[in-house]
Amino acid sequence: MRASMSPGRAVAFRLSFPPVSGVLRPRVVLVCLGAAAAAFLAFCLGIGLGEVRLGLGEVVAALLGSGEQGTAFVVHELRLPRALTGLLAGVAFGVSGALFQTMTRNPLASPDMIGVTQGAGVAVVAGIVLGVGSGLQVLGFAGAVLAALVTYLLAWRRGTTGGRIVLVGIGLSWMCTSATEYLMVTSGDFQAQQALGWLFGNLNGRTWDHVTPLALALAVLVPAALLLGNWTRVLQLGDEVAVVLGAPVQAARLALLMAGVALVAFGTAAAGPVAFVALAAPQIAQRLSRAACPPPLASGLTGAFVVLGADLVARLLIPDVELPVGVVTGALGAPLLLWLLARTRRR
Repeated sequence: MRASMSPGRAVAFRLSFPPVSGVLRPRVVLVCLGAAAAAFLAFCLGIGLGEVRLGLGEVVAALLGSGEQGTAFVVHELRLPRALTGLLAGVAFGVSGALFQTMTRNPLASPDMIGVTQGAGVAVVAGIVLGVGSGLQVLGFAGAVLAALVTYLLAWRRGTTGGRIVLVGIGLSWMCTSATEYLMVTSGDFQAQQALGWLFGNLNGRTWDHVTPLALALAVLVPAALLLGNWTRVLQLGDEVAVVLGAPVQAARLALLMAGVALVAFGTAAAGPVAFVALAAPQIAQRLSRAACPPPLASGLTGAFVVLGADLVARLLIPDVELPVGVVTGALGAPLLLWLLARTRRR
């Protein structure tokens, strides 16, 4: 923003908005198409894996409603729910990460860095230790929402800022991690194994009961996140400039926080806290699209490819062993986190 003043005249402001998350920019559109194609390829390859291997053509034919009846049964009833859970959870994590990083103006701000996924984790582990056999998805959702609410309230001081949200969230994440570790230590062997499988993020055993709530949530939350794009562009200019422009800064930040938390809560409830997807996907999409901040739609599609691609690696890396998808995303995301830390420090 530039300001000029001459004697006896009002201050004149000339605004220059950065080219951020508008999905109509040609490069952003190309990134969206490329990420969608890569995610669809990983989606089909993942469906083809299993005791009965299916070719890419067989999978596509079954998805389109043609092909042999036996193949269609394997695809639609046995393998499609797992693939759809990974796809939709990746979209949820990617869009949520883009909203968090834009809202806080910090590339390190993501749900798994500021306590949201840790809140879901401690709630689910507590439910497992207490013998709650069903309703773990509800517990994960409630834990994520409660952690976000506590973070926002503790960060409130005549309003909130991105920096305070990040700092409070990091502190809360360590508190939730400590509580989770305590519950794991005091639980039985079977309970600890069950909790550990969920905490790493896992797509094994996913059914339509996991897919349906997540799909309905994304149908509402993703368009809402895209509609919030105008506020994200203003917030990128800083709180002071946004106030001068008449933007409802606190209302905008709260709306972005609620949308991001809801997305990660539904994604975590369905697939578990898959590590680093919400951190990595927006950064990859932002650099590919050369935008000033992560574009939400491109981040979501990139997140879908990251989750599905990591699931392929997890299933093929060790013969006859299916690793949790979060193990692979954690191994790939840790170097990115170190790079972002070093880059932020240089700045």
